Amino acid sequence: MPFVRLARRYGPTLAALACAAFAAVPALAQPAAPWPDRPVRLIVPLGAGGPTDLVGRFLAQQLSEQLKQSFVVENRPGAAGMIGTAEAAKAAPDGYTLLVIASPHINLEILAANKPYQLMRDFVAVAPAFSYDAVMVVHPSVPAQNLKEFIALAKSKPGGLTYASSGPGSNKHLGGELFKLMSGTDILHVAYKGSTGARNDILGGHVNMMFDEIPSVGPNVLAGQVRALGVTGAKRSSVLPDVPTVSEAGVPGYVHTGWSGIMVPAGTPKPIIDRLNAEITKLVARPDVKATWEKQGAETMSMTPAEFDAYLRAELDKWTKVVKAANIKLQ
Repeated sequence: MPFVRLARRYGPTLAALACAAFAAVPALAQPAAPWPDRPVRLIVPLGAGGPTDLVGRFLAQQLSEQLKQSFVVENRPGAAGMIGTAEAAKAAPDGYTLLVIASPHINLEILAANKPYQLMRDFVAVAPAFSYDAVMVVHPSVPAQNLKEFIALAKSKPGGLTYASSGPGSNKHLGGELFKLMSGTDILHVAYKGSTGARNDILGGHVNMMFDEIPSVGPNVLAGQVRALGVTGAKRSSVLPDVPTVSEAGVPGYVHTGWSGIMVPAGTPKPIIDRLNAEITKLVARPDVKATWEKQGAETMSMTPAEFDAYLRAELDKWTKVVKAANIKLQ
């Protein structure tokens, strides 16, 4: 059929199809809105004023400045962090809800059987932010001047010495049980409802030993109110440089480090995860940020999302073994 006759017969239809096709092109080619183009919330699943909250507020302030968009902290405390974490798990995976996590999340994942979420299923690792070590302290009345002497004392009287924690399943509890397993000692656990009571009783001599965060108990060490036998990190603390690590002082390989970071709901687009990781990595690399947190006994951490995921899974594996070996259960 000659072209002219084709055009006359099908021209209107072809023209309509062409118009429809071209009209669809802008919609298909329309780029996604840049992230973030509206406020981002950081859910802190614990109350205001604690270490996790302070990290969340610091990140919110700094990310707001870096990305020229509001990052707002929302405290959702309750059930040792499970309420806020469950809320974050149900949020839309669009990059506008972030979860501030910390090492106690690992404890809950292992010990809380009926959680309404699963950490590594319902969230994706983005980036760590800070790590912070504890220090093993004893009351001055304990006749042990160093860690080896303390271990010998504990072995000489099984169950005769006590150590305090802020509650069953807490970092302080798990750190104590790890020490017992690795040192071959039998020390009685005394659980308190929070750190304040435990700290008051180690200062008062009502318990013999405690693992406590360096920023919290460091001033008491320097004042001679408690004796430091070892810090729990892989290297010495700049706040207590004369105190050896537990590993070098008598329990080789002992490391118990607290940490904090960011996760997002599973399904969050990878470009957003990578962008957020890059911004946090840039933030924690700043000399002023490093110096500020070092004064508080903390250090910055930097990992890719894949590295942070592997780190979290290694933490789960490590502490699952400790919980099983020590038969730890939530009360």
